[in-house]
Amino acid sequence: MTSETQYEEAGGRLVRIVDRSGHAWAALDWRGDQLERLVVPGAVVEGTLRDDPLLGRVHAIGATTMSAIDWARPTEIPAIAAPAQLAGGAGGAILNVIATLAVRAGVPALRYAGPYPTRALWRSLARSFRTTATEEAFTGDAAGRMARLARDPIAIDFVPAPHDRLVVARGHVELRDGIERAVLDGIAYERAPASGCPARLVEDRAEIWFGDAAYARVARFASDGSLVDGPHAIPACDSDVIGKPFPPALVAALAMLVAEAVPALLAADARGWLAARPIAWADLGPRAAAVGPDGIRVHAALWQRIGPLGLGRLALALAEALAPVVTTAVVAEVMGQAQARRS
Repeated sequence: MTSETQYEEAGGRLVRIVDRSGHAWAALDWRGDQLERLVVPGAVVEGTLRDDPLLGRVHAIGATTMSAIDWARPTEIPAIAAPAQLAGGAGGAILNVIATLAVRAGVPALRYAGPYPTRALWRSLARSFRTTATEEAFTGDAAGRMARLARDPIAIDFVPAPHDRLVVARGHVELRDGIERAVLDGIAYERAPASGCPARLVEDRAEIWFGDAAYARVARFASDGSLVDGPHAIPACDSDVIGKPFPPALVAALAMLVAEAVPALLAADARGWLAARPIAWADLGPRAAAVGPDGIRVHAALWQRIGPLGLGRLALALAEALAPVVTTAVVAEVMGQAQARRS
């Protein structure tokens, strides 16, 4: 399979990455071997360096910052001070540019030298790098590194292996060993989705799964990434439990189960965070669970599909759905506390 991605150069430097549809995924301005600006969908990275009380020398990315790297020959994966402030997908696009520049410079491997080795970062890195290490090894000291805002490199090598991107209707696909990921209407469909995520790539299809069967088929792709069918709307859920709250005893039980599913260092915080918030059933479309100002919502399709199998099976499925959103919320709180202590 040929990607037909175009890598445009000027003065021996990469200046644009353009897919076969003509869409520019990255634009780079240089002054000699110094990056002046990188533009990717959703973010602009300024090459000019400044001092930051949290990360030292940094590049500005909108309202946040990322640790400085050598763009001409990147050997370090940067830390982003507040990744949640980046528009959806911008962080992954920046990492893919870094991987591309590393390949072009002949850099065999990079290491992460920041305080936020989270599961989300691990999954983003896997899209543009390869490693023989495990997620557990990478994230094992996440809470400790956040607390001390660690800047020493983690001894894990990430070999640059960037993906190709292609614009499709209402999103894009990422190709490396075939289609590895598709983003449609802001929802990412992957072959090995994160635990509790119902969006999946199954053969040539983007689907939503609850339980052991597809809930909705959203799109179908050709082997080169182009759309064959879709995207289709996800059908509304008509369960009669929508809007009903979870009983306190179930919330308490789920808090215990979620504490067992998150990284050990976050277990106590996750249990307390979840136990203190109301949970109710809702129609969340492509999401299994979500956090909002009025509490936590869980997709009622879990009740429809898994409830008939028994309360024990349902409780495990609910914990699996809740663990990622609870982890994200707790990590954000820990990051905020660490930054407040150092600022």
